[in-house]
Amino acid sequence: MLSEIMSCSYSYHTQPFQITNHGSLRAYLFRLQTEGTCEALVDGRMQRIEAGDLLLFRPGDAYHLNVIAPHGDAENGISQANSSSSVKSGDYYVICRGSWLDEWWSRMERPRKVKVVPDERWLSIWQALILEKRRFEAEDTELADYLLRALCLGLDRAITTQSALQGKSFIATRMKNFIDEHAADSFSVSEIANHVGLSVSRTVHLFKECYGMTIIQYTQNVRLSMAMERIKYSTMTLEQIAETCGFGSYSYFYRVFKQKYGVSPAVYRIQ
Repeated sequence: MLSEIMSCSYSYHTQPFQITNHGSLRAYLFRLQTEGTCEALVDGRMQRIEAGDLLLFRPGDAYHLNVIAPHGDAENGISQANSSSSVKSGDYYVICRGSWLDEWWSRMERPRKVKVVPDERWLSIWQALILEKRRFEAEDTELADYLLRALCLGLDRAITTQSALQGKSFIATRMKNFIDEHAADSFSVSEIANHVGLSVSRTVHLFKECYGMTIIQYTQNVRLSMAMERIKYSTMTLEQIAETCGFGSYSYFYRVFKQKYGVSPAVYRIQ
């Protein structure tokens, strides 16, 4: 077998949590922080890990993870566990080993910590890998092997792509991904601004500068695209589609749909 997946899952913590590896790792460990914060031992010191931080460790590396309330100065190796009520940390991880991974790792120098913008293409592979490991029937090791290889290659592309992005392009991509992920829900521009650490006005102007449309216009396009798919391929009522695609009411959905496509949702479904 070219690779062996020892563990693969999504982890979410709302209480303090700690992993200490006494000695060194015996396998590869890849971990993507998706929400919240934690601390991890990277390059010999405890560092703050935030959403979008990808950790890549190889056999022989030391590993320590600490999920605590977001207080203290992790960059200087100082942390303070305050009230557990503010603890929040979510991540995807996979622990694996094998000859293919050894060969893959040797192709390039990889940082232990790198900021990436999660891409649905390789995130979906990670999710498929998790589901394969959870199968009640016997795991298909060949399928899992190919999924792991695809994930590793996807991570390489993410690292290469993000290393080329600078400043505002990276931040604008994080905004776009936030909208893509939360389009079906109700959210405000201030939530996007908090997500990327900018003021509301700077968030609005930066998004328009990078994508040539407003946040509201882009969000509406994403929601309309979702609605189109559900009109064509589901039996949901139009009211249900409006609700589940993030439109506040059917009347608003009707208005923006007809404005964009020239016909009402009901007529479109019949056609």
